[in-house]
Amino acid sequence: MLVPISEITVNPGRREAAPGDVKELADSILEVGLINPIMVDQAHTLIAGLHRLEAMKLLGRTEIECTVSDLDGLQVELAEIDENFVRKDLSDDEFRELLLRRKEIYESLHPETKATYDGGVFRGNQHQNVVGENFSATTKSFVQDTADKLGVSPRTVELQIQTAKNLTPEAKKIIKGAKVTKSDALKLSRLAPERQTAAASRLVSGDIRSIDEYQPPPVALEPAEPEAPAEAPPPSVPYSSSGRHFATIEESIADLKNPDKDCSYTPDSLLAELDSFIQKFRREFEWYSDPFCTVVFPDISQVQFDYLQKRFGTISTAIHDLLQQMKRSMKK
Repeated sequence: MLVPISEITVNPGRREAAPGDVKELADSILEVGLINPIMVDQAHTLIAGLHRLEAMKLLGRTEIECTVSDLDGLQVELAEIDENFVRKDLSDDEFRELLLRRKEIYESLHPETKATYDGGVFRGNQHQNVVGENFSATTKSFVQDTADKLGVSPRTVELQIQTAKNLTPEAKKIIKGAKVTKSDALKLSRLAPERQTAAASRLVSGDIRSIDEYQPPPVALEPAEPEAPAEAPPPSVPYSSSGRHFATIEESIADLKNPDKDCSYTPDSLLAELDSFIQKFRREFEWYSDPFCTVVFPDISQVQFDYLQKRFGTISTAIHDLLQQMKRSMKK
């Protein structure tokens, strides 16, 4: 139905239309007409189609074709979020926060759709290929529905959601507006909350080039008791690690370049390195028990499972062989 443009209101706080996109749409409307109506509620408050509305104003039109929807509450907010996704100037920070809010709303409206992966196609409109105007019944999970609408893989949606959920408010504030890659933001979100602030600060300041370079400060050791007990308790690990500390970076570099430096292993240094590797492996491996991964377990085929089981078997075999070699070589 045609509605006078003067009767259409836009909720305050909504993102403003990009002038360049409005001009592009106005040119398209002049050439082929308005392909898709805008969406308004019963009170003629805009739900979706801000750029088309502004383009019609730019052309001097006084009326615009509208679809009057009975959506309300969370459905209206979901439609507005979906329309915001078409904006070209969304920062990564804004995109992640919109995605997180979309998940909350979508799963509130469709609680029965959690962790389902049915396919589907979402129609486009005159603005771009994604809009928030299709609210037919669905059996898709949030991840699949969002991936279809954005034209990306479900894995991309999962990783962006994980980043938005796990970044602390302090870390989000530090990286907001900074040139931080999606990969670094994800790795930052996987750090312990108490380490994210320091890591984010060093990354934004340029002190480190990526989160991979971040090393947490060493834990301060408590001063030893003046007198050791008669029977000291067994150590938590059967080795000691006493690394050198350098007063300046120059001393550290000189030590690395020292051709006479003894770099051979000792039992303690070998065990310390292996122990560090095992701890790192376990931290990385725990990610695969995250719901973002386990949600696809039901879809893994028997062939894929058998292949993975064989691959894991090679790790077990390598560990067993190393331990046996070590055991055979030990002094009796």
